[in-house]
Amino acid sequence: MKKIKLGASGPQVSQLALGLMRSSAYEAKEMQALLEKALELGINFVDNADIYGGEHSSEGIYGQVMEQAPQLRDKFVVQTKCGICQGYYDSSYEHIMESVDTSLKRMKLETIDVLLLHRPDALMEPEEIARAFDELTKAGKVKYFGVSNMNPGQIENLKRCVSQDLLVDQMQMSIVHSPMIDAGICVNMTEQGAIMRDGSLLDYAQVHGITIQPWSIVQASWAQGSFLDHPDYEALNQVLQRLSEKYNITKAAVAVAWLLRHPANLQPITGTTNPEHLAELARAFDIRLTRPEWYELYLSAGKKLP
Repeated sequence: MKKIKLGASGPQVSQLALGLMRSSAYEAKEMQALLEKALELGINFVDNADIYGGEHSSEGIYGQVMEQAPQLRDKFVVQTKCGICQGYYDSSYEHIMESVDTSLKRMKLETIDVLLLHRPDALMEPEEIARAFDELTKAGKVKYFGVSNMNPGQIENLKRCVSQDLLVDQMQMSIVHSPMIDAGICVNMTEQGAIMRDGSLLDYAQVHGITIQPWSIVQASWAQGSFLDHPDYEALNQVLQRLSEKYNITKAAVAVAWLLRHPANLQPITGTTNPEHLAELARAFDIRLTRPEWYELYLSAGKKLP
């Protein structure tokens, strides 16, 4: 498993991250097996959030695993997120501090390695966020910080006050959902793909040493679900199937390889809770798509070149 540096000043982590959003539906023994498989594959980075799983929280399941298998406690770089509440977003000092204490208690950890602000809060006050980050750093409760679903302007607004490096921006991204790439290809064009929806985030991230973490990596949209074997994406699936056979990996792994081929050193977040599927996705690192193959996949998803 390839390792990358997280952001400009973070730790060395596996380029593939294990997402735990769906883990609350499983027993702790099953999650322990998944974590052990991740380590076997060289995956040492897990992504969680305070809202995942609701009352039967994904953070709580992780904590149960840490209790029953304490030998795993220091094996992973643990990332979690805060800021989404029922019906509103909250990036206030009070909410951040309370969320971190709750996450630490649930996950049975003394320190969160990486804390992300989960969504842009229209009422965000950078000074209050900076105060929370400083106190969490001083108390040893959080080592590193980042954001999720934010554009460069929002990040710059935070950086006015926050003294810590912002290492990560977690964004939805797949072959089908690729507005960050579309706008970069269609510069100065008038078609739909030319609309800049993220403030040139991919370029900004590379210039400023921020790791983009794609989520929903095989999803077309919330309404359509996965594009794998979806009738609306027949052409894409034909190309995925051909490359799957060529490289002897699954179609899902080809989709991950498409993300890995981008020079921004993206860190895809997997959504699987199946150890075998995780192993299949990890095989994306066995190949490197050619430039024509990368563009063929992009175009087969219904995109166009100027």
